Amino acid sequence: MGKGCITSTKYFLFLFNIIFFIFGSTIVGFGLWILLDNQSFITVLQDAFIGLKVTSYILIGVGSFSMILGFLGCLGTIYEIRCLLGFYFTCLLLILLAQVAAAVLIYFQRDVLRKETTDIVSKIMANYTGQNKTAELAWDYIQRTMQCCGWAGPEDWTLNPVIKNNSEPLYPCSCHNTSSSSTNVPDRGLCEATSKDLPIYGMGCLDNVESWLFTNYGVILGICLGVAVIELLGMILSMGLCKSVHQEEYTKVPKY
Repeated sequence: MGKGCITSTKYFLFLFNIIFFIFGSTIVGFGLWILLDNQSFITVLQDAFIGLKVTSYILIGVGSFSMILGFLGCLGTIYEIRCLLGFYFTCLLLILLAQVAAAVLIYFQRDVLRKETTDIVSKIMANYTGQNKTAELAWDYIQRTMQCCGWAGPEDWTLNPVIKNNSEPLYPCSCHNTSSSSTNVPDRGLCEATSKDLPIYGMGCLDNVESWLFTNYGVILGICLGVAVIELLGMILSMGLCKSVHQEEYTKVPKY
């Protein structure tokens, strides 16, 4: 490789490592969000599905590893250290293979994941008491902000014994349809209806979640493909730079 080509390769590889470092910090932030956030659909799943909490720790670990890998890649690029470039290439290859395996696993297990999610949400609604439980507060927040009621629909709330056995018609306050009634109701707990026609949203949250995923499907797919392309380019550039470095010229560690 010519000197100009090597220089261009170094600049591009350094840029990709910076992007990889930012990508790792984003994953760490997402993992921390799963652990710390208490007003999202993630929280509803987290309290009942221990696997999601384990996933958050995995995300933090993967993100931290990506940040370290990006730093080592920058170091190997600047000083053209063959061992770091080879290590960087190997790690990128393993990460790419792991991502492909995870995507295939999620695709083939999507029905199982959907069933587990339905069971978790149904259990929360069946045991709902309106107290300050984290999962209940999160579910109230979801229904209120997404303007939905229940998972498949409002009929899911008939599994709740308090609503089912009460002599007066009750409904979750977070399901209150503000467009159909101007009455101010609490953000959580159970509210008593003045008639049998409950002033609640008729759409289940499942439809809203699927609609959001379908709307943002292109963005999600684009991000995944973008990350894969960056990793592939990083592998190609690191291998090219590693081959262009003459072993006899770079056997010594740079002195500071």
